[in-house]
Amino acid sequence: MGRIVVDVMLKPEILDPQGQAVRGALPRLGLTDFTDVRQGKRFVLSVDGEVTPEHLARAREAAETLLSNPVIEDVVDVHELVHDEPEQAPLTGEGVR
Repeated sequence: MGRIVVDVMLKPEILDPQGQAVRGALPRLGLTDFTDVRQGKRFVLSVDGEVTPEHLARAREAAETLLSNPVIEDVVDVHELVHDEPEQAPLTGEGVR
């Protein structure tokens, strides 16, 4: 079974209240290195068999027509989930992106 990751982010000009709330909380936790936070969405789509270029094209189509709101969001990435890549980004340790 293959898996495809779709990452969606609010457009830069769109207000991000959740990101602002996180940004405001970080200094209270002693995390003062960060100047901005933007919140996004990640979808993991599964397909039978190996991921093909056609699957990736269809995933991008789904991302642009269903998984994102093109008025306020950008599809920032569509790629195959490789075997050593976690489905969800780890919270601590190696591999944090």
